[in-house]
Amino acid sequence: MTAVALIFALFLTNPAPICVLDEVDAPLDDANIDRFCDLLDRMAADTDTRYLIVTHNAATMSRMHRLFGVTMVERGISRLVSVDLGGATTLLAAE
Repeated sequence: MTAVALIFALFLTNPAPICVLDEVDAPLDDANIDRFCDLLDRMAADTDTRYLIVTHNAATMSRMHRLFGVTMVERGISRLVSVDLGGATTLLAAE
């Protein structure tokens, strides 16, 4: 059993209300990112845990329900951005 599988197995036996994962997908290739996201989908369905994933990977971001970010339109002026991907999909389907 890999270390990741062991950690997730332990987490499933005693799930927390919130789980923060910071750049855990950074070393993964595309096939393993898909496996990682599939695992997160299953874990989210099996528990009431909310997952907060910090990532720069576009493939991981595309599989999430909501995105939050910070952008800098002008130097020194930051703006928070939130995108509901589920809502965006519904809007596209309505067109």
